[in-house]
Amino acid sequence: MRAVIQRVSQASCTVEGTITGEIEAGFLVLLGIEDADTTEDAIWLAQKIANMRVFSDEQGLMNLGLFDIKGRILLISQFTLFAQTKKGNRPGFTRAARPEKAIPLYEFMQTELEKQCNSKVEMGIFGADMKISLLNDGPVTILMDTQNKE
Repeated sequence: MRAVIQRVSQASCTVEGTITGEIEAGFLVLLGIEDADTTEDAIWLAQKIANMRVFSDEQGLMNLGLFDIKGRILLISQFTLFAQTKKGNRPGFTRAARPEKAIPLYEFMQTELEKQCNSKVEMGIFGADMKISLLNDGPVTILMDTQNKE
């Protein structure tokens, strides 16, 4: 699993003119799932995201987490995080999991994040043409990969 975690002041997802998910302060999480991913990967990643301390305290230091600021998460499926760009100019996406594997893991990640954060996680619609609007805060952007747990 790969995740791009962006600290935002606000973010929303719109599909065909309808808002499917919307948050104020918190994280916009773009999530890519590959065939090798498991529920254990989702649990590890959800714990890391839920406990990440990248929000500013009174001294302007990144010491606060989602819970401290009463932040929320907008979770968006993003198969293009597994783009292969070595050959040619058109990326390949064969490493991305097929929907029959990816959808259950995407939904599991939502449930796990809700459990870890003790709040509702907003979502996009898997496979839809989504329009994502966000106001980066910082900007702070963190990349995580469950196959490379640094």
